[in-house]
Amino acid sequence: MSADRETNHDMATHRDIALLLAEAADEVEIGIAPYQAVVRGGRRRKARRWTIAAAAALVIAGSTGALALAGTTDGDGKRVEPVATQPPTAEDRHVYEPQGTTVARGTDHGRVWQVSIDVWGAPKNEAEAQYQRTLMGEYGAAPVGVRKASELIGKGWVFVRLDVGDDRPTTVVQGPVEKGDSLSGTDILSYSMPLESGDSDKVGAPHRLVIGKVAPTAQQVTCTWDDGTTTKVMRAAPGTGLTSDFEDLIRPVDGSQPDWFVCLGPEGKSSQSVKVTK
Repeated sequence: MSADRETNHDMATHRDIALLLAEAADEVEIGIAPYQAVVRGGRRRKARRWTIAAAAALVIAGSTGALALAGTTDGDGKRVEPVATQPPTAEDRHVYEPQGTTVARGTDHGRVWQVSIDVWGAPKNEAEAQYQRTLMGEYGAAPVGVRKASELIGKGWVFVRLDVGDDRPTTVVQGPVEKGDSLSGTDILSYSMPLESGDSDKVGAPHRLVIGKVAPTAQQVTCTWDDGTTTKVMRAAPGTGLTSDFEDLIRPVDGSQPDWFVCLGPEGKSSQSVKVTK
C-alpha cells in the first residue's frame, strides 16, 4: 500500500471517530448546576437570628469552595480534601465579652462626658447563659427583669452607658435583642435625660441629652427642643472617628442592627420631639 493510500485511510478513520464523538455528545443531556436547589433549600431553613444567618452564608460559601477544591491536587499530585467549616463558638458570638462602641464624646462645663454601648451576644443554652450572667456582673451590668440565667437564652442584650466627669458611670438604657428586633424606614426609638451620671441626676433637671437608634438607612434625625429650636443629626461618613469636640452624628454600633445617635440640646432646654427626617 502506498504512503498516499495509508494517509487517506488514516484521515478517513479520524473523520469517522470525530463523527461518532459528535453524535455521542449530541445525545448527552447536561443538567444545570444544583446551586439554585441549594439556595432554595437554604431559604426553607431560614436562620433564627441574623448572626446565625451569617454563619449559614459562610457554610454555603464553604461548600461551594469545597466542590471546587475536590478536583484539585497538591504539589505531590495528591487530592486536596475540603476543610470542614466549624460553627461559631460562644467567643465568636460575643457571649462572654461584649462588643463595645463609643458613639459620642464631649466636654460640658469643663467635664468630659461620653456615651458608650455594649452589645452581648445571645447564649444558646443554660450553661452559656449562666456564665454570661456571671461575666455581666463583673462588667457592672445587670439585665433588668431577668430573675434566672435561663431567661437570657436566645437573647442578645444591649447596655447604654453614660460617663460624666468623675461621677459614677450610669447605665441609662438597656434591653434585650430578640428575633425580629430591627428598625427600617423612619423607625426610631429615643430616650432623653439630663447630662448627668451616677447620683447627680436631679429631679427637674432639663433633659437636654437624647440617645436613640434608627434604621441603617436613616440619613438625618431632627431633635426639637422645648424652645422651638432644632438640631440636625447627620450620618457620619464611613471611617469617621470621634473627636475631642462633640458632634451630632448617626453612627454604626458593633453587634447592633440599628445605628445609634446622640443629640445634645442648648443649655437649660429639654427634648420635645425626635424624628427621622431623611
